[in-house]
Amino acid sequence: MLLSVFLILAPLPPSRAIAAIRAWSPAMPASRRTNLIRPLASRKPFFTSHSIEQTTEILLHLSPDEAANLKEGINFLRNKKTGKDYILYKNKSRLRACKNMCKHQGGLFIKDIEDFDGRSVRCTKHNWKLDVSSMKYINPPGSFCQDELVVEMDEGNGLLLLELNPPNPWDSEPRSPEDLAYGEVQVTYLTHACMDLKLGDKRMVFDPWLTGPAFARGWWLLHEPPSDWLERLCRADLIYISHMHSDHLSYPTLKKLAGRRPDIPIYVGNTERPVFWNLNQSGVQLTNIKVVPFGIWQQVDKNLRFMILMDGVHPEMDTCIIVEYKGHKILNTVDCTRPNGGRLPGKVALMMSDFAGGASGFPMTFSGGKFTEEWKAQFIKTERRKLLNYKARLVKDLQPRIYCPFAGYFVESHPSDKYIKETNIKNDPNELNNLIKKNSDVVTWTPRPGATLDLGRMLKDPTDSKGIIEPPEGTKIYKDSWDFGPYLKILNASIEDEIFRHSSWIKEYYTWAGFKDYNLVVRMIETDEDFSPFPGGYDYLVDFLDLSFPKERPSREHPYEEIRSRVDVIRHVVKNGLLWDDLYIGFQTRLQRDPDIYHHLFWNHFQIKLPLTPPNWKTFLVHCE
Repeated sequence: MLLSVFLILAPLPPSRAIAAIRAWSPAMPASRRTNLIRPLASRKPFFTSHSIEQTTEILLHLSPDEAANLKEGINFLRNKKTGKDYILYKNKSRLRACKNMCKHQGGLFIKDIEDFDGRSVRCTKHNWKLDVSSMKYINPPGSFCQDELVVEMDEGNGLLLLELNPPNPWDSEPRSPEDLAYGEVQVTYLTHACMDLKLGDKRMVFDPWLTGPAFARGWWLLHEPPSDWLERLCRADLIYISHMHSDHLSYPTLKKLAGRRPDIPIYVGNTERPVFWNLNQSGVQLTNIKVVPFGIWQQVDKNLRFMILMDGVHPEMDTCIIVEYKGHKILNTVDCTRPNGGRLPGKVALMMSDFAGGASGFPMTFSGGKFTEEWKAQFIKTERRKLLNYKARLVKDLQPRIYCPFAGYFVESHPSDKYIKETNIKNDPNELNNLIKKNSDVVTWTPRPGATLDLGRMLKDPTDSKGIIEPPEGTKIYKDSWDFGPYLKILNASIEDEIFRHSSWIKEYYTWAGFKDYNLVVRMIETDEDFSPFPGGYDYLVDFLDLSFPKERPSREHPYEEIRSRVDVIRHVVKNGLLWDDLYIGFQTRLQRDPDIYHHLFWNHFQIKLPLTPPNWKTFLVHCE
């Protein structure tokens, strides 16, 4: 089933909710992984796998000049090396692309002279017409949807047209749905993106963030998880973790789990940056992490199998999953912006996805220029509505039997983040479900902690009062207190670390980071809780063109960003070689930029591409003596 999703090529900061473009790159070779976290092929498998591994193929590469010269509307393109033809439709900052090949009998499309809106093309074989703005055939109407390609920006602002192969890997070895007994398949919501699935005599858990913060100290759980959450994790036969963001890969949660079951099987996709890249530094003792390839059925037992798929916009980190039990599919797209490049199975038994928005520092942490409070409020309102409409349209297109919005239940509960909490308005899951009900017959479920959906009952009769068992009356649903102390103590310990007694740490850190040859000057200012300069803190410039640290801004023309960061978080990030998501997505910065341009390469590097091992501060300190 084809999703009607646009790729947004706008100068916006990186976010999972906003489709900020990140460069595509091939999967990381196994030689760069740790010995503990190694591809499944090198371990004794817990299950068997079938089919051909899903790969990504570059079909066409446009240079920066060619990308800049794309006209509004329909563009006919050709790969001169292969002779293959493509169509790219541009509407301001939005792009869609497909092969120039009619789905009917493979004819070539040409300009439709009867089209006055500049959106349709005509096949030279049988005059079939395709509306490339929607990728739907309009003549004959209701016939097909055109298979879309993934469009991405490369490192130099060129464009790539990518194809996932095979595009529908779940179609390999298809199985017909069998009847489910009552209680045979149960899905229990724990909190945020964490679901506990009973599948016959196996139990599977998704993305367990059940205690502690995410993104340093910026995100805290909105819901109170069931009191037996740790026992539930310990009973699981397998755990799936979708990606490395700390609201899905929660080391505080896994630390408690590892204390009881360090060998519990945990499955992740074979992303470019390993999901558990920071395991050794975390101190969490997990011994049974399995990295599986994309697009291959992983057979758990005769009735249960699952398949991990990559995201089309963030293939280096985001994944989603299809779980199939006795032919019934459960689709969890998690945070993927364009899961599987825009192709997903239709009419699954249960679909779940994120819905809330607000998982970005943009625009609340920005100031200056257009970033007034009025502008921010209007932007957030518009973006949240667009997200709701997109999710509702997606559900309407895919037609799952049941839909559940999840992976958006977090709150900026620390008192220092009161401003963010008040301005970072998120979507209401009930509003989304009501919108879905207006446009389709899909059954919706707004989950509460401890609530259980019986899939067998719901598929037989969605009105069955026992199909969804709510938590007992009086159950605490929303958290009203959080244990900030232990986590802030860890962050605060970095402030007085010996590293920061030597100003040369600045050069050491940015040399380690490895980002240069880019015309951007950044001023970094360490601050207190209120983003005022921290007494005795560092205030310095980094010129990334030659990786120098000037006392004043250079005289040449250059873009400029000022980044104010809370001292405890920035020093914790620097000391441990962590990604800047803790700063940016965690709302621990305040930013100004001149001009108001999103520097993709800079943010992409510090949020995705930092080295896998932290700086060698021991050697640094020896040289400082």
